[in-house]
Amino acid sequence: MVPGTGGGTYKSRALRCPSAGRMLQAPGDMACTLLFGLFLLLGLEAPSPGNCLGPTSRLRYSRFLDPSNVIFLRWDFDLKAEVITFELQVRTAGWVGLGVTSRYTRAGSDLVVGGVLPDGNVYFSDQHLVDEDTLKEDGSQDAELHGLTQDAVYTTMRFSRPFRSCDPHDQDITADTMRVLAAYGLDDTLKLDRDRTFVKSIFLLQVVHPDDLDVPEDTIIHDLEITNFLIPEDDTTYACTFLPLPIVSKKHHIYKFEPKLMARNETMVHHILVYACGNASTLPTGISDCYGADPAFSLCSQIIVGWAVGGTSYQFPDDVGISIGTPLDPQWIRLEVHYSNFHNRPGVYDSSGIRMYYSSHLRKYDMGVLQLGFFTFPIHFIPPGSESFMSYGLCKTEKFEEMNGGPVPDIQVYGYLLHTHLAGRALQAVQYRNGTQLQTICKDDSYDFNLQETRDLPARVVIKPGDELLVECHYQTLDRDSLTFGGPSTINEMCLIFLFYYPRNNISSCMGYPDIIYVAHELGQEVSDSMEGMMAMNNVEWTPENIKKAEKACREARQTVLIKTIDEVVENTTGWIPDITPTPRGPCLESSGGKVEPQDKTPAGFRAAPVALSSSGPAALRRLPLAAHLLVQGALSWLLGRLHTGG
Repeated sequence: MVPGTGGGTYKSRALRCPSAGRMLQAPGDMACTLLFGLFLLLGLEAPSPGNCLGPTSRLRYSRFLDPSNVIFLRWDFDLKAEVITFELQVRTAGWVGLGVTSRYTRAGSDLVVGGVLPDGNVYFSDQHLVDEDTLKEDGSQDAELHGLTQDAVYTTMRFSRPFRSCDPHDQDITADTMRVLAAYGLDDTLKLDRDRTFVKSIFLLQVVHPDDLDVPEDTIIHDLEITNFLIPEDDTTYACTFLPLPIVSKKHHIYKFEPKLMARNETMVHHILVYACGNASTLPTGISDCYGADPAFSLCSQIIVGWAVGGTSYQFPDDVGISIGTPLDPQWIRLEVHYSNFHNRPGVYDSSGIRMYYSSHLRKYDMGVLQLGFFTFPIHFIPPGSESFMSYGLCKTEKFEEMNGGPVPDIQVYGYLLHTHLAGRALQAVQYRNGTQLQTICKDDSYDFNLQETRDLPARVVIKPGDELLVECHYQTLDRDSLTFGGPSTINEMCLIFLFYYPRNNISSCMGYPDIIYVAHELGQEVSDSMEGMMAMNNVEWTPENIKKAEKACREARQTVLIKTIDEVVENTTGWIPDITPTPRGPCLESSGGKVEPQDKTPAGFRAAPVALSSSGPAALRRLPLAAHLLVQGALSWLLGRLHTGG
């Protein structure tokens, strides 16, 4: 596991090769002929770099992985080759390790470890955790070392690995939230210390980097914020106020937004939403509870910008923006800030909000946001003690054109934001056309409440009038002994997906909920209306059997679909939850660095290691076929002999 390294030099006479026309004419020229063939063989057999990341390529993404900023990670990936490259830099003279873990336990996590011994030799190994503290080397070595160095301050390890290897000890790299595991030691003894082991949720496969996007020269900044608001001493507060958008004399586009949080209040701000108001709306003044006694403070329902805990800034693609300055554009917005003051801190004032960047440099399309999911209140419920409970919200787009007041062009979806509260474990949005499942628009099977960010799709999705859209949310409530209801508090639940799309239309949301009377009857409760149906859920004994029965009833019940426009026009339709066919995983990647054991093979089958997994140098030679190995070895021996004898 700790290989030695060495090197040497030798002197040789220059080997003068004849021209191509003379190359095969004299026996003395055999050295050049053989050398030419050797290079040709290496060119044919050794992998070419293609679009892969080389050992010194710039890695676009970076993040500190620990609170003290001791562990710094850079990474990048090749989506086509399905290979990801990491560079881990740690302030230590000992070993370093990087891998992927799960939400619930470190046992079964993978961890690639490496370091530099005092004599300068390096060690590097693909390992996994047998339990919370014990490392074991994998039978299949699927990580490939690009570089391992150590100086007076840092140990730096750079390596690549496939998204999905055939080794069951390797966690897959997916387009879900990944829980990245990092660890290090103070010396070269491979022993995990919980004080030097960290887990951070990261969306690794970001397809667009901000540096790849245009920044207009005439950028103007505009802040939308709540000013000097006294946060109540309550667990949950939804504070709303109405603010004007920038006044401009001609059309402009907002192309970027970011949260504006006060330094000491970040942990209290759960999310910030900006809703566009219809220009015919009569709006209240001041700051008040969004969903309290005055219903005017819940006006305006078309979200144009959304931020939630864990998110950062977001810049729209270069061809889309939020239009302002025309008669059709909103002039006012509702700013909603959700505060979570679980420690009931008194006397905390806040001026959080959203910073917007806009420009007169126009983009091709005006963008919009479509809200999908389960209509939050009052029908949504999740039983206590659930290992797994699914909720569904249906959207039927057949009424979009009628409610839009004109034709609705194809909806081109380019990004999304997922949202549940603390019990949420996974979400997905699935598209259907003419009763047939087309595709999964977006999903996250490893959702993390503390990492809610706007994400770009790898390819734009087209939604046509008449399509159906289904949102599925997966919850776990093993830590709860009473029902969880849908609602605004963090201890309540939500099931929402926001689709960012173009060109903009007037539809703000399309959400569904099940017939709760049917659900109550299936659970043996006698009820005559929806309110009684919800109250009856408190009478159910929530055994595992009844939890499954409730989930089945919610899925089989007729769904009411509520469609709302920017002008607060609401219409209902009904539908049924279609089946979801899981997307099959692709084939795994054969090991390029070790023997794949028989028990490692999976039903999905194998595919050959791609070009991008390979690096230059001796490693490329090691992966040549056996015949090529022998030919290369013989050719090199013969050439060295010729050089020493002067032949």
